[in-house]
Amino acid sequence: MAVLISVERAALALGTAQVLDGVSLGVSGGDLIGIVGRNGGGKTTLLRVIAGELAVDSGRVARLGGGTVGVLTQDDTLDPTATVREVVLGDLEEYVWAGDSRIRDVLTGLLGGLDAPALGGLESTVAGKSGGERRRLALAKLLVEDPDVLLLDEPTNHLDVEGVAWLADHLVNYRSRPDNALVAITHDRWFLDAVATRTWEVVDGQVNGFDGGYAAYVLAKAERERMAKVTAERRNNLLRKELAWLRRGPPARTTKPKFRIDAANALIEDEPAPRNDVELMAFATSRLGKDVIDLLDASVSLGERTLLEKLTWHLAPGARIGIVGVNGSGKSTLLRALAGEIPLTAGKRKEGITVRIGHLTQDVRELDRLSNARVIDAVEEVRKVTILGGKEVTASSLAKRLGFPGPRQQTRVGDLSGGERRRLQVLRILMDEPNVLLLDEPTNDLDIETLTALEDVLDGWAGTLLVVSHDRYLLERVADQQVALLGDGHVRQLPGGVEEYLRLRATVIPTYAAMPTAAGASPSSSAASTSAVAQPVSSASPAEQREARKVMSRVEKQLSKLATREEKIHAAMAEHVADHAKVLELNQELRDVVDEREVLELEWLEAADTLEP
Repeated sequence: MAVLISVERAALALGTAQVLDGVSLGVSGGDLIGIVGRNGGGKTTLLRVIAGELAVDSGRVARLGGGTVGVLTQDDTLDPTATVREVVLGDLEEYVWAGDSRIRDVLTGLLGGLDAPALGGLESTVAGKSGGERRRLALAKLLVEDPDVLLLDEPTNHLDVEGVAWLADHLVNYRSRPDNALVAITHDRWFLDAVATRTWEVVDGQVNGFDGGYAAYVLAKAERERMAKVTAERRNNLLRKELAWLRRGPPARTTKPKFRIDAANALIEDEPAPRNDVELMAFATSRLGKDVIDLLDASVSLGERTLLEKLTWHLAPGARIGIVGVNGSGKSTLLRALAGEIPLTAGKRKEGITVRIGHLTQDVRELDRLSNARVIDAVEEVRKVTILGGKEVTASSLAKRLGFPGPRQQTRVGDLSGGERRRLQVLRILMDEPNVLLLDEPTNDLDIETLTALEDVLDGWAGTLLVVSHDRYLLERVADQQVALLGDGHVRQLPGGVEEYLRLRATVIPTYAAMPTAAGASPSSSAASTSAVAQPVSSASPAEQREARKVMSRVEKQLSKLATREEKIHAAMAEHVADHAKVLELNQELRDVVDEREVLELEWLEAADTLEP
């Protein structure tokens, strides 16, 4: 495959930080690359260097002549006076975009239909749209433009579970061609696994490459660390032998130098012990008793919209529940109703005597009053010592586990980044020793390393847990069951988890008229709101369809290589036409290529059958 962008020995310093230090890498046609790393580690800087927006101090960045590059940044650069049509479709004639299946897929997946009913229609203006709606517009614009190299900075932000699944399918389906490439920064591990064929980890000024998505990255990284441990052990054995020889020699050799050989940090040899649900349930019951929180025929209305309608729900001690649903369906409202923070329009709420609620909202302004306090003081203000997983944990120790090492604990709260403020919110809630934990989008602004640490903490937490999140990986990791809000005021159980939710959503026509319109935007007409006609769907699950598309993408790359090889064989046969022995040898090679191509074509057809409705 052609190299579309190459970076050779690139170095870049921002202030006193060496963000890139002799980095060499390449983006080739057909690449689907995910970038991971700590917040502030240089991921966005690397993306800007690849895009040509930021010059390196030394080294070279080269791009294939004539190739186009499109970048989705985290900044809002849309013209507020422009219409949705102008932003997304530009000057494309209707017969052009309406006849293009790729563009129709973008409009349906991100804007709700060909008339963009989810955003108030194609003629509505950008002004008045929410941050999430503007983000979807910017993403839709890029996907419609279809540049040769697509660079995305956190593309799943502001997308719900269904939107993330659609985006993964779209990118695998349309961005796996040998003439284009995708590079995406993401903290969404499920998305990374579903899309990426390669993963770059940005750490300490270097970019480490791994084949595959998140699961393959974790396995490969663990294997690298295991090999490093073996090498370190061998080196330490040699040092021990040298030390023994020195000690056998004259005493003067060891009087001044003090030798001490420390073994490398031990890695977990086998997978960690699973969460002990029985033990946690028993502990939760002892803390909570039988009664936790009950909603009896509860209804909640905001204006003319009914978000919850005659809901009866009994939360059990130790239950771990993940909540998914379309944007605006009332997920946050449900948590607030359970917490008793909003009045019910009808029905009743009952709370157990021993219940102690910890509610993580999406509002970080609650930390504003602590802006001049140090991080450790903000945590110890709640409590200095807590019990987690049956063990006593200090505020400083828990802060370190959630990404605040010693020096960072002395930082002023007002100087923290958005992700760090989010972590501090979680810390303060956990230190308060709640036995009912309500988490509303806890993964916002958190990097993968912090997410893993948070999941580890929640694994040992005993109590009733409810998590609203668009992070599918987190939901499946920390929750034992999932429920869905579909916008009809009811809570639906999902025995099949998130996959069942996506199948459910694929069989219904979205009711956009019931969803809130942006301030200043006129509600869509009834014709527009029903324009997203349900399309025939495959009987295969979304996961099976994604796997089929990845197989098709891989086979297409292999077929492309075979075509190149076949051309070379034909050229060689023409060159050696007088050499019968050589021609026979080349003819056998050609037969092998044809046989291999037939096998690959059958594999491609089998995968394509999976996508047939």
